[in-house]
Amino acid sequence: MKIRTARPADLPAMMGLYRQAQRFMAQNGNPHQWGTAYPDEEIVRQDIESGFARVCEEGGSVIACFLLAPGPDPDYHTIYEGAWLKNDEAYWVVHRVAVGAGGTGVGTYCMNWCLEQNPNIRIDTHRANKPMQGLLKKCGFSYCGVIVCRDGGERLAFQSVL
Repeated sequence: MKIRTARPADLPAMMGLYRQAQRFMAQNGNPHQWGTAYPDEEIVRQDIESGFARVCEEGGSVIACFLLAPGPDPDYHTIYEGAWLKNDEAYWVVHRVAVGAGGTGVGTYCMNWCLEQNPNIRIDTHRANKPMQGLLKKCGFSYCGVIVCRDGGERLAFQSVL
């Protein structure tokens, strides 16, 4: 497996992964986090143009995608029912993680790669997204509390500081 910066030509493969992820979440008790429309092509295109979108390839195929970008993230300014591990230090954020069907170990590979790029990572997920919560705990992330997104949605917040 190899992780690289996403290119405009990766957009169709990334959108396919996001649609798979939406179906997977709905089938596993989490139909509301992304619904059937998030992220849309415009968001993914902006991620690619920012230079922070990443894809994981194996055998020439894109098998996962995510955004790894520098903070601060406005949604992370206020945290409830807890606290960030290191609130005053610069951090990076991971958003929009999607792994293709049958991708055993791919999520772990991607999260570990992110931690190699920056030792202070924040990420959030929906309360119903048990697979992502399990992945984050497996990769050493600590549960920190609850954040409220700009769209009003509540998310569980995690951080890893190496």
